[in-house]
Amino acid sequence: MYPQGNLFVPASHGKLEAILKEPLGEIKGAALVCHPHPLGGGMMHNKVVYRAAAGLSEADLVTLRFNFRGVGKSTGAHDDGNGEKQDVRSALDFLTENYPNIEITLAGFSFGSRVGSEVALADERIVRLISIGTPVDKYDFSFLKECRKPILFVHGDRDEFGSLESLNSLVAQVKEITETKLVVFENCGHFFDKHLNELKDTIRSWTLGQMQN
Repeated sequence: MYPQGNLFVPASHGKLEAILKEPLGEIKGAALVCHPHPLGGGMMHNKVVYRAAAGLSEADLVTLRFNFRGVGKSTGAHDDGNGEKQDVRSALDFLTENYPNIEITLAGFSFGSRVGSEVALADERIVRLISIGTPVDKYDFSFLKECRKPILFVHGDRDEFGSLESLNSLVAQVKEITETKLVVFENCGHFFDKHLNELKDTIRSWTLGQMQN
């Protein structure tokens, strides 16, 4: 049975199904997590998205993950990444309306990284980025060369959609203008099988370190 979200976020096309989770202790920030490609089965219940959200929650951030338009109980239809950028903005609006004056970390996996990161660059509410399984061989990520916010890349050395060589080239260029960290897991593909706990721990540790700076 499909596990439903615990709320709906207002969107231009109707609503986005979402899951909001507050940390057990004091809320020290907020995080938005974007899922992989809908046409490939991507949704907010994806195991990588779930682990990323768990790591951010353990860093005492209130976390919001949501289904893009046309996925699950979200209204609308897939829009090749264009409308999905507005979905990200709608989710950000929800966070800032319910948790005002709080720093937001944006994390995206695969397609979610491509869509979310582009929105994050121009949105002052987002202070840092996490790009998981960056599909640099599938999409154009050259816009990240203009990034002025700290960014963490988490990648597998056997990623099917982004070779380490291509990602290293991108990271080298991003490093010239902003604080950048790349963590690579060995014998690891795009979906981080057998590395999910490491993924969660990496995201938690980096986020905690960033908040202490």
